[in-house]
Amino acid sequence: MRRFGLLLVAVGLFGFLYCTWEQERHQPVPEGVDALAALRYPAGRYEMGRYAAAFAGLFGVLMLMFPKGR
Repeated sequence: MRRFGLLLVAVGLFGFLYCTWEQERHQPVPEGVDALAALRYPAGRYEMGRYAAAFAGLFGVLMLMFPKGR
């Protein structure tokens, strides 16, 4: 489980940085747009990717802290 946790941390970190860099290249999502409608815009998709990558990284940290399901 530790290897899986390390993999998730690495994927989360790389994914977060990649989505941040790509999001800066696109125009921002207009204000007042809800989360599902924001997926129509490239910047909105990368924003959701950042959240998913951050979640994967945090879950990886939890897997490192509790490798045997304590």
